[in-house]
Amino acid sequence: MSVTETPSSKIVFLATGRRKKATASIRLYPSGSGKFTVNNKDLKAYCTHENILRSIIAPLNTLETDEKFDGVIKVNGGGSCGQAGAIAHALARSLEKYNSEWRLPLKRAGHLKRDPRKRERKKPGQPGARKHFQFSKR
Repeated sequence: MSVTETPSSKIVFLATGRRKKATASIRLYPSGSGKFTVNNKDLKAYCTHENILRSIIAPLNTLETDEKFDGVIKVNGGGSCGQAGAIAHALARSLEKYNSEWRLPLKRAGHLKRDPRKRERKKPGQPGARKHFQFSKR
């Protein structure tokens, strides 16, 4: 089950989110102070750009619950934008586990949908996925 109880009798909501090659797992603690850590760094220190921070906390802004939760996030793989999408997906899924009535607003805002777009594979006989070697007539 994705809801566990720690030795300090705090209820924890676990969830996983994915985007491109990035995978994020979150431990969401209710009745917190709004403090999130990503790979043992503060969320604001981890985000290199304001748009990335905005996309990560978008599920919290949708529900207007910015200061009610704490979270510990582990993320690996992919780049900064892919990791931000994975974190937001994991956060939305854990918020839905916390309160099932929040499913509809999160779903309407598009936070629960996993983005299926991935990198296209390289084909044989070509230098890349779509690029072709230069054609020489003579």
